[in-house]
Amino acid sequence: MTVELAARSRRIVALWFPRLSTDRLQRRWGRIAAPPPDAPPLVVAAKEGNALTIAGLDRKATALGLSVGQPLANARAMVPSLKVMAANAPADLKLLGRIADWCDRFTPFVALDPPRGLLLDIAGASHLFGGEQAMLDRILASLRVQGFAVRGACAGSALAARALARHRDGSVIAPGGDADAVAPLPIDSLNLDPVTAHAFRRAGLKTIGQAASRKRPELTARFGAKLVYILDTALARAETAISPRRPLPDYRAERNFAEPVATEETIRATLRGLAGSLCEILEKRGEGARRLEAVFFRADGIVRRIAVETGSAVRDPRIVERLFREKLDALIDPLDPGFGFDLIRLEAVRAERAREEETDFDSDARARREIRFLVDRLAARFGADRILAFQPGDTHIPEAAWAAVPAQYAQETSLSWQKLRGPGEAPRRPLRLFSRPEPVSLLRAVPGSAAFHMRWRGTQRVLAHVEGPERIAMEWWRHQDEVPARDYWRVEDETGRRLWLYRDTATLQWAVHGAFL
Repeated sequence: MTVELAARSRRIVALWFPRLSTDRLQRRWGRIAAPPPDAPPLVVAAKEGNALTIAGLDRKATALGLSVGQPLANARAMVPSLKVMAANAPADLKLLGRIADWCDRFTPFVALDPPRGLLLDIAGASHLFGGEQAMLDRILASLRVQGFAVRGACAGSALAARALARHRDGSVIAPGGDADAVAPLPIDSLNLDPVTAHAFRRAGLKTIGQAASRKRPELTARFGAKLVYILDTALARAETAISPRRPLPDYRAERNFAEPVATEETIRATLRGLAGSLCEILEKRGEGARRLEAVFFRADGIVRRIAVETGSAVRDPRIVERLFREKLDALIDPLDPGFGFDLIRLEAVRAERAREEETDFDSDARARREIRFLVDRLAARFGADRILAFQPGDTHIPEAAWAAVPAQYAQETSLSWQKLRGPGEAPRRPLRLFSRPEPVSLLRAVPGSAAFHMRWRGTQRVLAHVEGPERIAMEWWRHQDEVPARDYWRVEDETGRRLWLYRDTATLQWAVHGAFL
């Protein structure tokens, strides 16, 4: 079990998946291993201009002389038995994201390098896996077992690692050796646009080293400052930042398993132990977690994340374990261990300074803590947006006098609820206020009579009792245009149902605004 803080320098591993599209299709067809010998060559075609071209191909199609960018018509003429599938860039990007999730087991600094690459900053993490070379070999071997064609390299800059991954698979360049390592590589390895790459070749600059030997003013005048910056970055003369695809956790604890685990008892016991380790660190630093994530890495490469949030900073392992128990029990899609989890991690995604409550003999701090814990448990089981708390608003307008906010995020306010009801009086405000007032029509039952019929929701009701009016003026100082006042009545129909009606003083239209339940 290890506990780590997110603090690292730069050492970049670049991963390149040359057959990502066809690997995705083979996996969908259940061919994680090599396809059957009698399977036809597979290519993925995309429309480029007015013609279909090859955007991806499998190993068998490559062996037959086909290449990316080749017109599909020419490929069919060369290989009549070719199997063609339509390109699906969103599906490829989704698969690349899943692979990036799996790479989180090695470092939290994982960035996408679309359309077929990943970048991992492994500085400060490689010693956990026996060094940079051992770590890179393990990453490549594990991905190949999962059915991916992958190439990788490690260097001090992202561009150098990316170029080396395409031409020197498995290489690890010592710090300070990037320039010498990439110098003999072809200029195409910098992923330049075809026009610029062709211009370099015509000028006789076929390698990165040959291009770097030219004077900077000459290159800038011919190709622009951006190209010079790319070249300097590949030679480690400049740096470019990579952006992790996920926010880095403040703290984390994890446990690796020599043999994948799948039993519920083991998973819960592991979470309990990780909660104790993580909360121990939080306790030492005087902090508590507001958002925690449990990450489950399956042996087949699938990653599952489960998150819980708290209304206040928490560092009690019993509370953390109980919240995750509630969350796991309430999952619509249960946690499927498959062939087992070989790594379980608990992350404090967001931590803050924990406040110690002052208690005395007359305080109810214990009751407040229990209420917050109850709210957190209910939110973990049903969702934070379903556990609401009402807070008063600084206004007398009925529909704006309160707001329902998630109870976990409700903050203490200096405003207090205005008391409108005296002892022994009937309620003056309805318990249920409609989101939108519903129009009604009032008709006299008998000419000269004080009784009214009210038509509402397609039915006609006789009003037995009427009390009012209560005039509520709108807040003219908050509106540029004049807003008419409303005259409110509390009414009761012949069935005993009590409603809250108002009449607009400008249009004289009636509406039901709420019901006394």
